Amino acid sequence: MMKFCVRAGVVSLVVALFAPIVEAASRANEPEHRANATQGASVELVQAESIALDDIVVGGVRQAYRGNFELREIPRSINTVDAETLEENAITGLTEALDLDASVARQNTLGGLWDSFAIRGFAGDENLPSGYLVNGFNAGRGFGGQRDLAGIERVEILKGPAAALYGRGEPGGTVNLVTKQARLGETFGTVQAQTGSFDTQRAEADINLPLGEALAVRLIGYGEQSDGFRDFVAEDRWGFLPSLGWAINDATRLTYDLEKTRVSVPFDRGIVVLDDNFKTVPRDRFLGEPGDGDHVAEAEGHQLRLSHDFSPAWRMLLGAIKRDTLLTGTSSDPELAVSRQPVFEDGQTLARQRRSRVYDSEQLAFRGELDGEFQLGSFWHRLLIGADYDRFKNYQDFRRVRPAGLASNPSDEQSYAVDIDNPVYGRFPLPTPLPNNDRLDIQESIGVFLQDQVELTERLQLRLGARYDDYELRTENYITDIDSERQEGRLSPQLGVVYELSEPVVLYANYGEGFRANIGTDVNGNIFDPEETRAVEAGAKLALFDGAIDATVAVFSQEKKNVLASDINNPGFSAAIGKARSRGVELDVSGELPAEVEFRLSYAYTDAEARSSVLDPNFSFEIKPGDPLANIPDHQFNAQAQKRFTVADKQTMAGAGLRYVSERLGATGTDFTLPDYTLFRLFGDVQLTDNLAVFANIDNVFNTHWYASSYSQLWVQPGTPRTATVGLRATF
Repeated sequence: MMKFCVRAGVVSLVVALFAPIVEAASRANEPEHRANATQGASVELVQAESIALDDIVVGGVRQAYRGNFELREIPRSINTVDAETLEENAITGLTEALDLDASVARQNTLGGLWDSFAIRGFAGDENLPSGYLVNGFNAGRGFGGQRDLAGIERVEILKGPAAALYGRGEPGGTVNLVTKQARLGETFGTVQAQTGSFDTQRAEADINLPLGEALAVRLIGYGEQSDGFRDFVAEDRWGFLPSLGWAINDATRLTYDLEKTRVSVPFDRGIVVLDDNFKTVPRDRFLGEPGDGDHVAEAEGHQLRLSHDFSPAWRMLLGAIKRDTLLTGTSSDPELAVSRQPVFEDGQTLARQRRSRVYDSEQLAFRGELDGEFQLGSFWHRLLIGADYDRFKNYQDFRRVRPAGLASNPSDEQSYAVDIDNPVYGRFPLPTPLPNNDRLDIQESIGVFLQDQVELTERLQLRLGARYDDYELRTENYITDIDSERQEGRLSPQLGVVYELSEPVVLYANYGEGFRANIGTDVNGNIFDPEETRAVEAGAKLALFDGAIDATVAVFSQEKKNVLASDINNPGFSAAIGKARSRGVELDVSGELPAEVEFRLSYAYTDAEARSSVLDPNFSFEIKPGDPLANIPDHQFNAQAQKRFTVADKQTMAGAGLRYVSERLGATGTDFTLPDYTLFRLFGDVQLTDNLAVFANIDNVFNTHWYASSYSQLWVQPGTPRTATVGLRATF
């Protein structure tokens, strides 16, 4: 308890120490042009009016770890999918939003129950969801189901190393979700309903209400039901995501966000692919057991943020989060071990495991930061200093029963088998899973960070920063009665430079080091060394044709060691597979073409490969230096364009897009490859009245057969067929 109190108090201590100093400094030295640049960062509930302020204020709520910077001054590549783009494309899920950025590749999604992605070729822990941020908090951990984008103002893909500020994470980048916030003095709202293919029905509402001059609430909720294109894989989801804003005074704003969600869907490992024949079974065939019922994923999160302006030049942000998730359910998954799998011999009889899961997580975090601007000698400094505390508890009760080995000539019942050509469900009594992994992992960490960006000349800026993390990992294994513990500290430095070559062209480069603690142990109870990373990036940011088109081009190289993979013989455990490297080129362009055609384009070439010679723990194949990493395509490309025009006195928008993904490795340590694919989509809307619009979209227009990701040739996730959606949107 004492340790908890000491760590949790660091945030307030840092602020208490620095607040009087910076307040005095800000009053003593506030050059006029700098003071004016920060006026929009006040806590008044207004929308940002420029790129600089948009990085800081969303409805008056400052974003963490930012400081006061224009996008072109930040020495890293940042791509944003804003609310307008999400609405125009009728995107409701995080995975689909990330598809718009070619640097992001889909990964294994635990039967469709978590978001999993790689940025610039590197993914996170295979046994945990990808750790995206929500308003700067690491709120993507835990098992709360795939993230719905109701209530999201924008999705930010922050590419490149960020450990010097955010701390624990992947070197390829970080995804940050910025939520919609309550706005004072305004009454407005949007209510929409839509229907689509596979009997999909969805309703969503976003209503902002003032509760007085200084208080407002924004009520956001959604509900969705879909039968899905996969047999027996129907999904129900709902969420309630309100926000409460209180302007305590002209300089102080308090914001509270609630996240309450629930997802119910059968666990689905996808299809099997034998002898590289992707037509082994139809893409809608379910090879689990309908009698298992649904997996249910629930999340409840609370965020509290307090922002205060000491002066136009100095600002403070405090925050806290508490988030709990729970995943429960039973599934029947194809057995991966060749020695237990008859389908490799007869091409028909698929042996299965029966598994049950109770995954329960709790997260508590506190954060405090101070950012400001001052002149020291002839140099202008923009300083960001802060601290945070994070405690993540992850309990996993995983049980399974495996089919008998082929050497014993088992019956179909002993193999818990299903005929992949003519499945008969409920053929055998459902086996009772037995305890396999019952453990609690606790990660507790505290970090302090400092960043200073110095204007050396009118054109040249230098960014220096570092973060120190002190973390402790504890594992309590209730089956083996082995308790493990590890504690250490890590320093993560960063260096960046920005040079304005001309008014429309800015060059930048950065270098960063980082780490991510590997949660859990191997089967013997040993806690792994942390994953360590190094990354370098260089690029250019362009504002072309008087700002009509913005573009970022970047080259990068990054490496990490102490990489883990799942231990197939011991589910829930991991094993070290060594080193990996990723390098590549990216291009992100958006803006307006002649004839008022809006467009966005994203391309990435990524060369991600293993750098160690090790024996893959999953399938006992040898991994050699130069072998590609699973589910990482060499080439990805996404483009879309839309235009607004008038038809019969009705404002109309029509757009089209395409997405290309090249072939990629489908299973580590093998030569199994997922084919490339190209998908086309159409979208548009018609404004029927000032307050009512009809919208529609068609995804996968040509009904292409494609495959989103795979873990092995027996766990392949087929992509969605052609899907049409139409809906009505009312605003007031």
